[in-house]
Amino acid sequence: MAIRAAITVSVTSILLGLLFTHWIADSLTLWRTPVTDVHLWVAARYYHVLTKGAPGVGYVVAAAAALGAATIFWSLRDGEAGNLMFDGGSIFLYGTAVAIYVQSVLPNIFTNFVVLPPHIPDAKFPPDLRAPTLGLASSHLICSVALTGVLALQTGRWWAERADDDASAAETLSQSGRDGHSGKKAGVKIASKSNVVVAVASS
Repeated sequence: MAIRAAITVSVTSILLGLLFTHWIADSLTLWRTPVTDVHLWVAARYYHVLTKGAPGVGYVVAAAAALGAATIFWSLRDGEAGNLMFDGGSIFLYGTAVAIYVQSVLPNIFTNFVVLPPHIPDAKFPPDLRAPTLGLASSHLICSVALTGVLALQTGRWWAERADDDASAAETLSQSGRDGHSGKKAGVKIASKSNVVVAVASS
């Protein structure tokens, strides 16, 4: 169980870290007001650079995402109440993040940012690229929030399991204490009976 939780948290943290690298562009289009053409040009150039990356990086990220999903499903198969609640929520959030990235982010990047018009200083940003650029920042934010929720649920699951383990340990100690006390009483009774038998035999 601990290994599966560690894999899930590690993979989710890696994916979340990759999304945080987009802050270079997303902070300019999502958190700055007003959004200027200069901000949009910087974000568009950043996404353009992403399209030129090595394909192997994408395969590694896809493999890591698949490993995280498989680990969560593996934990869910145990059928315990805690797993159904925490892992069920984790699967929903994890699947939401993956679906948005696959169906929205990647098509957007490779459709609109593979080729960009030449950037001339003080040039107006192309109107047809404005919505895709702003949409990428929003999609990245949704994915980040969903993956953060996965980490929160996995932390809650660990906390709940730890509380259950502590309660079970306390109950075991209490039961063993009661059993030991009962054993002592039985020993006293047996000793008392032996003393009576010895006294009768002596008389």
